[in-house]
Amino acid sequence: MDLMNWKPKRWLRIFLPAVLIIIWLAVAGLGGPTFGKISDVSTNDQAAFLPASAQSTAVQDWQSKFVDSTSIPAVVVLTSPQALTQEQLAEVAGLFEKLGAVGGVQKPVAPQTTTIAGPIPSSDKLAVEFLVPVADVGNVKTVVGELRAVIAANLPAGMSSYVTGPAGLTADLVSAFSGIDGILLLVALLAVFVILLVVYRSVVLPILVLLTSVVALCGAIVVVYYLAKGDVIKLNGQSQGILSILVIGAATDYSLLLVARFRESLHEVQSKWTALGRAFKGAWEPIVASGGTVILALLCLLFSDLNSNRSLGPIAAIGIFFSLLAALTFLPALLLAFGRGAFWPFLPKVGHQHKHKHTSPVTVDGLAATSEGDVARGLAGIGGLWRRVGLLIARRPRATWVLTLVLLLAAGTGIFQLQANGVSQTQVILGPSNAVDGQKALAAHFDAGSGSPVVIIADQGKQAQVADAVGKVKGIAAVNVYTGGGRPDAAAAPVVRDGRVLINATLADQADSDAAEQVVQDLRAQLPAVDSGVLVGGVSAIALDTNVTAQRDLVKIVPLVLVVILLVLMLLLRSIVAPLVLIGSVVLSYGAAMGISAIVFNHVFGFPGADATVPLFGFVFLVALGVDYNIFLMTRVREEAKIMGTRAGVLRGLGKTGSVITSAGVVLAATFAALGVIPLLFLAQLAFIVAFGVLLDTVAVRSLLVPALSYDIGRHLWWPSQLGRERKEVES
Repeated sequence: MDLMNWKPKRWLRIFLPAVLIIIWLAVAGLGGPTFGKISDVSTNDQAAFLPASAQSTAVQDWQSKFVDSTSIPAVVVLTSPQALTQEQLAEVAGLFEKLGAVGGVQKPVAPQTTTIAGPIPSSDKLAVEFLVPVADVGNVKTVVGELRAVIAANLPAGMSSYVTGPAGLTADLVSAFSGIDGILLLVALLAVFVILLVVYRSVVLPILVLLTSVVALCGAIVVVYYLAKGDVIKLNGQSQGILSILVIGAATDYSLLLVARFRESLHEVQSKWTALGRAFKGAWEPIVASGGTVILALLCLLFSDLNSNRSLGPIAAIGIFFSLLAALTFLPALLLAFGRGAFWPFLPKVGHQHKHKHTSPVTVDGLAATSEGDVARGLAGIGGLWRRVGLLIARRPRATWVLTLVLLLAAGTGIFQLQANGVSQTQVILGPSNAVDGQKALAAHFDAGSGSPVVIIADQGKQAQVADAVGKVKGIAAVNVYTGGGRPDAAAAPVVRDGRVLINATLADQADSDAAEQVVQDLRAQLPAVDSGVLVGGVSAIALDTNVTAQRDLVKIVPLVLVVILLVLMLLLRSIVAPLVLIGSVVLSYGAAMGISAIVFNHVFGFPGADATVPLFGFVFLVALGVDYNIFLMTRVREEAKIMGTRAGVLRGLGKTGSVITSAGVVLAATFAALGVIPLLFLAQLAFIVAFGVLLDTVAVRSLLVPALSYDIGRHLWWPSQLGRERKEVES
């Protein structure tokens, strides 16, 4: 089929676009209602994402044998500015039954027993706490909300109340994610619409491009929802937010490449079908290659040990697949339906764009035709900013790429300031949080680790020795062997399961603090000398195991992603040198982006640190998406190089793709920046890293470093392909 001059029969011209549009609108109709349900299959339980090999996971399995419940503790803290009187304590005690009556709170299995511990007064007489197990973990936000409502309605005058602990923090985390379905999507779409409106000065085109992004997201949401519902993948709030942003950004990028080719062709031919055929012929390969590369890079996350990373791989890959599919089917159908009207009010007209010739070199801005024929050919018909950039590269290619390289390396030195060792859960939430305030109150009046003890599984015959050794570790405030009651009872017999006992060790420090994680490491180092089969778990251990696994994943996944992308680029460009240049550029860009980000996080935003997964997620998105722009540029350069030689082809490719790559970069940066509306540290940091990194990549790497270095290397860029052995006179 000759796409360059394709014009099908009239019935097909009507039928084909109509069918494609109807199919995608049906997908949107199916996916729209799913947006409201996807949170039902999402979990934000950190423990659910640990590998089976983690000690914390083994402890959780043992805990289920001791306690027939998967409940998580809520710590109710009541504080008073003055010492509590006996009357106030009696009034507070009346909350006991009311808290136990809240739906979702674990109920006792035997009469005259209780699952709630409290009221427990503090030693300074200024606070009281209750330990309330929440059994309905899937609706923890609702249960905690009801607990807070009951306490507020029955709180003695002059006292303050908090519901914190693992349940309270999880509830506030879920609340922070609640904006993903609405606010995040609205902000991202609005940002993209405004940018496209400014760039293309068309009212219709931004709507068509955004509609393409929305239907792609709807298709992805449906698939992800049913996979999560069937427990094939684990979905959390972070993955959910990243999916929305990634699909909108990627679908828009792919759409812009096709739109740019379509508008270029409309200046050359009258028929919109012929124009689309030419646009499709020039755009499908880089779009498919870009999407395929990103999908493969994301699927490398399947090799991650951390289940949250492993799940994000297929979730994001599904999003990219639908972005690719929508850009290559739904958008072309829309462009055919609207034709030149898609660019209203500035309709492209045949012959209104400068045509370039690949013959007769002419003098360009003072450059001698005899020695700079490639410049004349490459910049013929190119005007404005990209002509000036092309001239800079042609006149001083080596100085341009060396200076850019030095600046990027200097920016990359900031990466040594990155504190990606994990942060406490109380530091994850950036907005107001009753649970975070409650942790501060808990630490002020009680052992900060109350309600979230270190859980130790030990041999029954060595329980006394293990308990004694645990009590001697710095940072442990109290040690109790589990007896099955709501309150520790020294006289009661311990519960024994398969020859093991469960020991709870209350921490002096907050359970998700660095100090608590150090206690876990000390326990794991010292207790095996007493009991070789001892296991140490709990909230603090889960945080520690998560950070260690995330750092191990970074070392494993980064080389794998680079190898996969390098192989794809070699196949696409039929070269070894060019892919190595491109891979080096994206790694350099990533390092510079992380370096600047670390400086901004520490000295501008004052963040306490970063989640251990931030460097890995930043790498995967920046490298995979940065390769998109490499592919957009270099496939066009290769196409032009076949006609006019490599150096002229570099200038021509830069001139023809500069605007679309810059527009795509700005759009992608804006969509990822929208993640910042969710008040969570991880998403705020990822938003800045990717948004800044994409802009840096677009402005410095793709506009200066890669073109200048490619121009300097010349025809050897394509070695060992036939194109790399082109006749020398073509380049002169």
